[in-house]
Amino acid sequence: MLLDLFPKFHRRYTSLPIIGPTLDGYGTWLLKQGYSTDRVREHFRAARRLARQLEQRHVRSLTKLTRSQLRACAPTDSQEDPNLVALVRRLDKYFDTELSLFPKPAPSLLEQRVTAYTTYLEQVRGFTHSTCTYHRRTVTEFLTHLGYERSPTCLAALTRRDLEAFLCAVGPRQTRGSLQHVVSHLRAFLRFLVSTGEIPQGLETQIDTPRVYRGEQLPRALPWETVRALLKAIDRTTPMGRRDYAIFLLIATYGLRACEVVTLTLDDVEWRAARLRIPQRKTRNSLWLPLTDEVGAAVHDYLRHGRAALAVRRKPLPFQVAPPRCYRELFLRHRTPIGVLKPTAITEVFQAWSKRSGLAIPFQGVHCLRHSYALYLLRSGLSLKTIGDLLGHRTFESTCVYLRLAVDDLREVALDLPSEIDRCATEVAS
Repeated sequence: MLLDLFPKFHRRYTSLPIIGPTLDGYGTWLLKQGYSTDRVREHFRAARRLARQLEQRHVRSLTKLTRSQLRACAPTDSQEDPNLVALVRRLDKYFDTELSLFPKPAPSLLEQRVTAYTTYLEQVRGFTHSTCTYHRRTVTEFLTHLGYERSPTCLAALTRRDLEAFLCAVGPRQTRGSLQHVVSHLRAFLRFLVSTGEIPQGLETQIDTPRVYRGEQLPRALPWETVRALLKAIDRTTPMGRRDYAIFLLIATYGLRACEVVTLTLDDVEWRAARLRIPQRKTRNSLWLPLTDEVGAAVHDYLRHGRAALAVRRKPLPFQVAPPRCYRELFLRHRTPIGVLKPTAITEVFQAWSKRSGLAIPFQGVHCLRHSYALYLLRSGLSLKTIGDLLGHRTFESTCVYLRLAVDDLREVALDLPSEIDRCATEVAS
């Protein structure tokens, strides 16, 4: 592969100390990941600088190379040498996944404890993967705060002061709502310890939780005109723009969550039946919705002129390389390495288009489009039952929160003040 990319200078790279013999296989691996030949060449040009860095650190052979030594070759400021930073990161993964160069260390006591608790949450409590991730994060931080790795017996001597010290440590960087979740995760872990007989019962009830009142904040909703203006501001002349337009149109048309959009697959779109299946992660059920003409046209345009562009390389390759992995997910990354989108990526894209559009959008999260959709349906005269079914709500109370945004409707049902109170209020005001 190096011979085809650098016909005259390929020996400059294959003869590099330490990493030279691996570069040919590394380049083939990059092409399988969806990298262009131009980008692969940039990686190879940075390989000479990496080889010098390794020699300065007295690394004599590839078998003696450690992950910490490889990562130390990347500059602290990624903008100082972005190509070298990218090379170090991708080589780290290549050495680990393809060559098994870095042996995985044995799990620590803390990791074993957290893994056992995560298994309990999944198999006994039936929590979803995302919920287990939040619990795992809190428990890991709690055990680290206690020094569990140094003293595994610290849980047996756990007191209320230890719990208060942990909450005081994490409290300043949490909102009241987030801290309430942390307390909930901590209580669940303490109840687990009680069930295993490691701590006495009653400690979980001694944690005070921050007061978060139901309905104290209004749902974050945008005017529907702003939502439509945001959709019009998206540049649909590029493959990435077509993808982003289809994503936000789906959210604005059906009120989808970001986690529901990224899990959509090609099989979820039934073109002949004109319907769309939404796999809901919260309820673990599938919601069937009609496929509108506008959404169908946007998705079709993305599949033909956006997603299909990922399979076409910018330059023909003079050598045979196995094709990249085929994905059934509807929306994919358009930057290398090619892969499946994550919910955080949709939030980042929303923030980018909000800034480019120049619209007055005060919210950073894409979830505001879901609230805007619910308010639009409410003002259009749809019943709460219909809105709840479209949004996939399990309870009627989840949909009622949007009633507080219907200010004009609330004014119509407000009771008039008694004449005596109205007269007194007028006198006080005057």
